[in-house]
Amino acid sequence: MTQLFGDPEQFGEDALRGFVAAHPDHVAPVDGGVVRSRPQADGRVAVVVGGGCGHYPAFHGLVGPGLAAGAVVGNVFTSPSARQAERVARAADTGGGVLFSFGNYAGDRLNFGMAQERLRHAGLDVRAVLVTDDVASAPAERRGERRGIAGDFTVFKVAGAAAEEGLDLDGVEEAARRANDRTFSFGVALSGCTLPGADRPLFTVPDGMMAVGLGIHGEPGVEDSPRTDAATLARVLVTRLLEERPADAGDRVAAILNGLGATKYEELFLLWGHVEAELRAAGLTVVRPEVGELVTSLDMAAVSLTLTWLDEDLERWWCAPCDTPGYKRNTALPAGAPRVFVRADETGAGAALPAADDASRQAASRLLHILRTVRQALHDNADDLGRIDAVAGDGDHGRGMCKGIDAAVRAAALVAERGAGAGATLTAAADAWADEAGGTSGVLWGAGLRALADALGDTGAVDGERVAVGVRAALEAVTRLGGARPGDKTLVDALGPLAEQLGAGVAEGLSLAKASSRAAEAATRAAEETASLRPRTGRAAPLAERSLGTPDAGATSLALCARTAAGA
Repeated sequence: MTQLFGDPEQFGEDALRGFVAAHPDHVAPVDGGVVRSRPQADGRVAVVVGGGCGHYPAFHGLVGPGLAAGAVVGNVFTSPSARQAERVARAADTGGGVLFSFGNYAGDRLNFGMAQERLRHAGLDVRAVLVTDDVASAPAERRGERRGIAGDFTVFKVAGAAAEEGLDLDGVEEAARRANDRTFSFGVALSGCTLPGADRPLFTVPDGMMAVGLGIHGEPGVEDSPRTDAATLARVLVTRLLEERPADAGDRVAAILNGLGATKYEELFLLWGHVEAELRAAGLTVVRPEVGELVTSLDMAAVSLTLTWLDEDLERWWCAPCDTPGYKRNTALPAGAPRVFVRADETGAGAALPAADDASRQAASRLLHILRTVRQALHDNADDLGRIDAVAGDGDHGRGMCKGIDAAVRAAALVAERGAGAGATLTAAADAWADEAGGTSGVLWGAGLRALADALGDTGAVDGERVAVGVRAALEAVTRLGGARPGDKTLVDALGPLAEQLGAGVAEGLSLAKASSRAAEAATRAAEETASLRPRTGRAAPLAERSLGTPDAGATSLALCARTAAGA
């Protein structure tokens, strides 16, 4: 929710005042909005955009060279008044006339319409282009009833670039109308937004569902649909927009993947990877895509996709440079083929393997079975590991362990299929785990498994003595690399007893299975006992008191892996 505010009724005015103070080189205040601090040249068309606040960088964040000459800003999700629109237009005008552009909402139509009448009566030439890009809000045969959402940005960008080129008011208006006619948006919401001072969102989305056909004023979607993964969502978004493709459209499109406040950049980039693939599969070429927050809705968790089918002029205006507080575009990218980097094979599948005998290859096969069994156990317990980690950490331990073991199994399977021995198989697993999981646990698990792999070797049977030596070497590698000692509340608190009891069991003549089982029990007890410890190192150390009563996540996951491996 929106948590920082003074008087909720004055949120828009307060936010706008701070915005002007933060960007004096770009904007100057006008009662009801902002204009450029450095006016356009005399005779240029002034593109004035606007609507309620809560949508930053739309609308006031888009004022500057190459884009809008001014923006009219109402309170949260509320149309500015006609007087405000009139004042901003007068301040932005330099003799070339004014083009208003805004989303197709009743309050905006009425207030900007009244402002037009007053300005025309005063002798100014004023036009208006309403944005109607939201395909979910009305069928194609009633295009004029559709509301404006993220397509606002495309129309504003084109109109601003056309004005910057020096087109007259007729030309700028035609450019904006052409952009609007070829721009279509479709989106989904995962949760509603909360107005300043409110204690609940404007709407809620049922668990496991998404609201299809979002608005940008806190309106719910037109229907609820089961929530899906990113790849499927990308297909849904693209498929719906392809249905709107103009009859005379070519194969070049501008695309905006827009987040509405709480769906952040990493999520958007992940989704864009799938969207781009869908567009490419449809035979489309994406020109200068935009992925980010361009037309928001306070803290709404939502995303929309906008496509504009380009012609030669629209593409030039879309790619034209601009400089505003909320959006900047440099000059057109230089021609030339982009560089393509090919990722190295994570498994080293093409590299030569150490010579291995049948006994070691058989051990590698058994080792792969153990890794797969451990993978299942980690996935089954990922949520619990995350909850333990979240007490004094960032809650990602379960996900990190799953990512590491998944990579380890893939890598081990590839080299085992090529006839690798136990050492090479586990080395591939160790390197993949460290590479994919990252973070502290990733590098420690990679180092520990590599030390164990060196002890197993690639010739001869894998017996208890080799495993015990390898686990002891893993403990030494982890402590040397990480610097943790027993009692620091880390995985070392479980790994130490594991190594000690495994070595003792093997020395007593126990089978590897029995010695491993006894050692795993010791590791489990030690992991549980970490609940009484205060962390002295690692990410949890600053929150030592909070972690009291909760076992260490790293020690817990290590004990889980030890028990699973012993059972397998």
